[in-house]
Amino acid sequence: MTLPLQNRDREGAEVTYLITFACYGAWLPGQAGAIPVTQNAFGARFPEADAGKEQRARNEMSQEPYVLDATRRQLVLGSLQEVCSCRGWRLLAAHVRTNHVHMVVGAGCKPELVMNAVKAYSSRVLNRVGQDGSKRRRWARHGSTRYLWASAAVSAAIEYVVRGQGEPMALYEMDGAR
Repeated sequence: MTLPLQNRDREGAEVTYLITFACYGAWLPGQAGAIPVTQNAFGARFPEADAGKEQRARNEMSQEPYVLDATRRQLVLGSLQEVCSCRGWRLLAAHVRTNHVHMVVGAGCKPELVMNAVKAYSSRVLNRVGQDGSKRRRWARHGSTRYLWASAAVSAAIEYVVRGQGEPMALYEMDGAR
């Protein structure tokens, strides 16, 4: 299915995003591949790994890194589907991994609002079923929010989320999304 571009200038018009967020402690400053917000620009070089910086970040953690086992992954995937349905957002694809989540979603609001809502909703679901306890830190602050302006970019993002992550874990793809 080809997804039409939406009017980006009108408030409330649907825009499609690739949203990625990590579990608490999954990616620390100083780790190879970890990109500080201040250096997160298209085409920018990856910063060098810094073992000292990584160890300082690890020492500052108040809890152990959070890992999503098979049960938690399925609960989070279900919560993504539910919150998108309740809010009228179009979930095109999602993949919940052991230490991060990818989703391609169409929404009529800013991607940060989508990301914050799905993190909060997922935590509420995990709390409700007795996973970990309510004081458990599950998610890293913020994440990545990419605007997908063209149908080709949406298709590529869905392909990346569905097939570019290695062995499938908790996976969703909307029928006819690509």
